[in-house]
Amino acid sequence: MGNRHWIGFDLSTFWEDSDYFTSPGPVTAEIILNAEQLLGYRLPSSYIELITNKNGGSPLNDCFPTLTSTSWSEDHIAISGICGLGGQWGIDSDDLGSRFMIEEWGYPNIGIVVCSCPSAGHDAVMLDYRECGPDGEPCVIHVDVEVDDEPRITFLAQDFEAFIRGLVNQEEYDNSEETKLLKQSEQ
Repeated sequence: MGNRHWIGFDLSTFWEDSDYFTSPGPVTAEIILNAEQLLGYRLPSSYIELITNKNGGSPLNDCFPTLTSTSWSEDHIAISGICGLGGQWGIDSDDLGSRFMIEEWGYPNIGIVVCSCPSAGHDAVMLDYRECGPDGEPCVIHVDVEVDDEPRITFLAQDFEAFIRGLVNQEEYDNSEETKLLKQSEQ
């Protein structure tokens, strides 16, 4: 499989050293097909290429800017991990995967829960297939299930690759006095 999506993007420095959220074993064509059949959606090729590099994990850049406020912040969301395939953390896992999150936590049945957030299940990042259908290219949304009667959905990116490329380091949002003084001294 060629690297179509990640031209100019250094995947070797994308992931934290931790194996938390990493699924065991390599991503194979059979595992991809089984996950797609189980979940009922075609996985984006950019997602497949990313998890072929490392089968899920925690990215170094773990924040995504938003134009509207969420329960997390006025201007961004944070992720704790990107789910791969297989194992406890995989999107296809019976224990903690996408179907479990939809059935047990009340996430809308509109796609795949693909990223965990620090809230321990109260919000997550999903691939949203409502506009494109199960074989199309989904957009990426943030879903908060703990704020209203219905889950609150915030649009993040037109596709998975744009979402990953848009992640920034949490230091971008550190507003402590110490950080403000440090940034001023660097200018």
